[in-house]
Amino acid sequence: MSKLILLRHGQSVWNQYNLFTGWVDIPLSTKGINESFMAGEMIRNIPIDVIFVSSLLRAQMTAFLAMTRHNGKKIPLLLHNKSPENNWTEHNADLEMLIPVYTASQLNERMYGVLQGLNKQEVIDKYGAEQVHQWRRSYNAAPPGGESLKMTAERAIPYFHGSIVPFLQSNKNILISAHGNSLRALVMFIEGLDQVEVLNLEINTGELRIYEYEDNVFKRT
Repeated sequence: MSKLILLRHGQSVWNQYNLFTGWVDIPLSTKGINESFMAGEMIRNIPIDVIFVSSLLRAQMTAFLAMTRHNGKKIPLLLHNKSPENNWTEHNADLEMLIPVYTASQLNERMYGVLQGLNKQEVIDKYGAEQVHQWRRSYNAAPPGGESLKMTAERAIPYFHGSIVPFLQSNKNILISAHGNSLRALVMFIEGLDQVEVLNLEINTGELRIYEYEDNVFKRT
């Protein structure tokens, strides 16, 4: 049996300012840093073998900050694609003391298109609450130039199935640090939610969802 830990990143500075963030690479706020530490405390006694993060800084900060609270003695190592230009990543460290950290843009937040960087209340005032609700909460609707939840699921779920599930099948415990909408897409797949049920799913900043995995079945703990 293996464990899967889903962690939404802590509050970002733009979360704090009520701005649409999407793919804009904004760091954590002070509250988000503290949320990351708190999440780390909650999983400190769960052995973690592999970590997956999105390509965005706030998810990566959250994972590394959370792991500073972990009781294990292993050190997270952010992996980079090898090339002649970055052979500085080579090392002779004991691999048993390291936790590989994989970065994947497939786990990124929804791309919010023209809304990125705009104040959410000002967007409501401009476009109307009903239109903004459709962009944010419906399954198929996407903001101009951005992604719908469906589009986010279409990149996140295949990556999860192809790159993460094999580790679970090998009895590895996995931590995924990602975003509200990419994690909603994964939970939709893991818990078998339909397109209506997933709309009522909310994952707060710094929130954890933990599952046991055995024989291709996920059970939330």
